[in-house]
Amino acid sequence: MKIYEIGTGYTPIPAQMGAATEIVVEELTRALIKNGEDAEIIDIKARARAKNQLPITEVNVPSMFTKTDVSLGIMHKLKRVVYSVALASKLKKILKSTKEKVVFHFHNQYNMFFFLKLVPKKLREKAILAYTVHSYIWGTEWEKIEATVKKKYFQEVFSVKNADAVFVLNDITIDHFVNRLSVNKEKIHKVLNGVNVERYAPLPVDEVDAFKRELSLDGKKVIFQVGSVCDRKSQLGSLMMLCDYLKAHSDTVYMYAGGIIDGDYQQSIINFAKENGIEEQVKYVGELAPGEELNKYYNAADVSVFTSTLESFGLVIIEAISSGTPVIIGKNLMFDLKSGFYMYHSEEEFVSLVASILDGGKTADFDGSEVVGKYNWNAVAKTHSELFEKL
Repeated sequence: MKIYEIGTGYTPIPAQMGAATEIVVEELTRALIKNGEDAEIIDIKARARAKNQLPITEVNVPSMFTKTDVSLGIMHKLKRVVYSVALASKLKKILKSTKEKVVFHFHNQYNMFFFLKLVPKKLREKAILAYTVHSYIWGTEWEKIEATVKKKYFQEVFSVKNADAVFVLNDITIDHFVNRLSVNKEKIHKVLNGVNVERYAPLPVDEVDAFKRELSLDGKKVIFQVGSVCDRKSQLGSLMMLCDYLKAHSDTVYMYAGGIIDGDYQQSIINFAKENGIEEQVKYVGELAPGEELNKYYNAADVSVFTSTLESFGLVIIEAISSGTPVIIGKNLMFDLKSGFYMYHSEEEFVSLVASILDGGKTADFDGSEVVGKYNWNAVAKTHSELFEKL
């Protein structure tokens, strides 16, 4: 059975930036192949695709749409449509030529919506249609998202209702689909994302020390946060909670990484640091490449914090844990993980946890073995394969 993992068209695979869905497509495909499956990626044509050994079939689009657009504005939406139409044509050709049942695993609402609209039903029946819901929007109360779903996520609802299998990352999404949108519960499966435990792993102390010297962080304690720079990721919220602690501990640095989605929000972080006299302790390191580069930064940190207001899963959480770095998360980001992190319920508890970890009192009970064992991509890919076989 041939499995096609379908890239979203946002940024080329292998992902050269922290685009979570593209990382999932890349790592899942790699693990499926490692597990003996016949898997292939279908992705947007890229002029500067990173070197890789993955089987990738490219979908041609006009060159003006090949550039990654992180602003998420009108050009981004237009690119989604253009790529999705071209993708539907490519998938149609595959279905016409195949003599066996294939799996089309979609990861984006535009992609599957246009496939369903543009490819005849008779041809679509030659494929098992799987859809993974990555959207963070579903991770909160229905009353807060109902209007947004109707306006911006009608394509996702349509895709979910027409898929043979729907993979979700948390229980609240299941509840919304079943009880609010009347989706058949039998086809919904909670299948969590994974982490590449070879790429994200503890480094030798001498390597970490040398890297910290490169960053001018020698002798500093580092609090690290990864995520697109925007209100939802709440870097400013983290800094506000940490402000008094940083003032009292000049040897501590708050370091954050991620693409700047909202320039005004980034400026508000800079302004806050200056106004409070902690600008020398706040370090923005830009958009980091997934894998080796990002792993170095996790290792350079004494603790990673994730204070997002809304997430569907949070790949960066398990990446940090796999790298050997203790993690602090808010109660709203809870998922099936039972170890490797510390949870805060208030600002006071957040600061207390940070202080305890930086003082060495909390690291003794840090345990990342669950992530390495349960959340490695080979295990996650096996779950996908088993579900595809049943279908």
